Amino acid sequence: MAPSRIAAAFPSAALLLLLLLAVASAGLSGYFGTKSRYEEVNPHLVRDPLSLGPTAGASRLPAACTPLQLRALLRHGTRYPTAGQIRRLGELHARLLRRPTAATAADCPAAADLAAWQMWYEESLDGRLAPQGRRDMEHLARRLAARFPALFAARRRLVLASSSKHRCLQSGAAFRRGLGPSLSLGTDEVEVEVNDSLMRFFDHCAKFVALVEENDAAMCQVNAFKEGSEMRKVLEKVASALCLPVEELNADLVQVAFLTCSYELAIKNVTSPWCSLFSEEDAKVLEYLNDLKQYWKRGYGYDINSRSSCILFQDIFQHLDKAVEESKSSKPISSPLIVQVGHAETLQPLLALMGFFKDDEPLKANNYIRQTHRKFRSGQIVPYAANLVFVLYHCDQVKTSNEEYQVQMLLNEKPMSFHHSNETISTYADLKDYYKDILENCHFKEECELPTVNITAIDEL
Repeated sequence: MAPSRIAAAFPSAALLLLLLLAVASAGLSGYFGTKSRYEEVNPHLVRDPLSLGPTAGASRLPAACTPLQLRALLRHGTRYPTAGQIRRLGELHARLLRRPTAATAADCPAAADLAAWQMWYEESLDGRLAPQGRRDMEHLARRLAARFPALFAARRRLVLASSSKHRCLQSGAAFRRGLGPSLSLGTDEVEVEVNDSLMRFFDHCAKFVALVEENDAAMCQVNAFKEGSEMRKVLEKVASALCLPVEELNADLVQVAFLTCSYELAIKNVTSPWCSLFSEEDAKVLEYLNDLKQYWKRGYGYDINSRSSCILFQDIFQHLDKAVEESKSSKPISSPLIVQVGHAETLQPLLALMGFFKDDEPLKANNYIRQTHRKFRSGQIVPYAANLVFVLYHCDQVKTSNEEYQVQMLLNEKPMSFHHSNETISTYADLKDYYKDILENCHFKEECELPTVNITAIDEL
C-alpha cells in the first residue's frame, strides 16, 4: 500500500485521540443534568441557533386567536463553575501534577493528559455568565420574537426582571440586546429590575432554608447513593485510570471531574480530556446523583420545595387575570411582555408545584435501576437557558364565552400537555379551576413559617 494511502487509512495517534474524545463527549453530553447545554433538548439549534425547530407552527390554536400576554421565566445562560467547584478541580489537578511524570506517561496516559491540561479556571469566575451564555440569551430572544411577532412588535412594553445574581442580570441584558434594532421595543432603554422575592423565593422561605437547604439529613438519599455500589464502581474506575489510590478520591471529586467535561463542552464547545475518564454507563450514574440532589432539594422530595414557589405561581396568574380584565374592558394590555430571569432552582420547584415530571416512585439511593426511564431528568427539564413560557390568547368565533381566553405553556420552546386535558391548549377558566387550591390556599408566609416544634424526622418535612 502506498504511504499516502496508509496515512489516509490510519490517522495519526493525535487525530485518533481527538476522534475518540469527540465520541466520548457525544456519548456523555446527554447526562450532564443541570449543567447541560440547551442544545441537548433542542438539537436542531446546533446547526442553526435561530431555527424554530420541527414543532414550529404545530399549534392547535384556532386561527382566530390573538396573543395578549407572554410571561417567560428563564434560567440564566451557560455559566462558569462556582468558586467551590473550581477549588475542588484545582485540588484534583494538583494531585495529578504531583505524580512522577515518567511513570504516569507510561502507565497512566489519562493522568498524563490531564496533568498536561491547563487549569485555566480562576475562582474570580465564580458562576459568572460565559460568552456562550450571552449568546444563549440573545438567540432565545430572537426565536421568541419570531414565534410571537405581534407581541414583540415595536413599541410594545417589555417588563424585564432578574434575580440579583450577576449571571442573571447579564442574561437579562443579553436577552434585551437579542431583540436588537430590527426588533425594537421603542427608543426607551429597558431596565432590568431586581426581584429576588420572586426569582429567589427559596432564599426567603425560612422553613425551606432551615429544614432542607441547611439540613444535611435532608440529603440522606443523595449521601447514601454517594456511598453505594454504583458510585463505588465509578470511583474505582476513575482512580484506576488516574493511578491514584481510591482513598484519595471521593464522590464529590469524581463529580467535579465529570462536570469539568460538561463545562468545557458548554463554555468552549470542546471535548475535554476529563471526558475520557467516563463511559456512558458512568455518566448515567453521575446523572442520577445530580438528579437525586435536584429531586430532594428542589423537586418532589419534600413538599416545602414546591410549596415555596406558590408566590411566583400566583403572581403569574395575577398578571394573566389583569390582562383578561383589560381585554374585556377593551383597554390596551398594560404588560404584554413579562420576562424574568432566574435559576434552575426557580423553575424546578414551580414545575413540581404544577405536577410535571412526577414519577410513580420517588427517586432514592436504592432504586437506580428501576429509575432508568424516569420522567425526572433535570438535564431535560432545566438545562442552561431553560425557559417556561405562558401565553394568553384572546379567541374570536368561539362557541362559548369560556373559550374566549385560552392559554398555552411551552417548556424549552415545546408545547406542554396540561394535566387536566392532556391537550397543549386550555381555556383559561379550566386552567384556573384545575389549580384552584394552589391559587387560593397556598400562602407563602404560612407555608414558609418555621414550625414551633423542632422537626427531627425527615418524613415529617
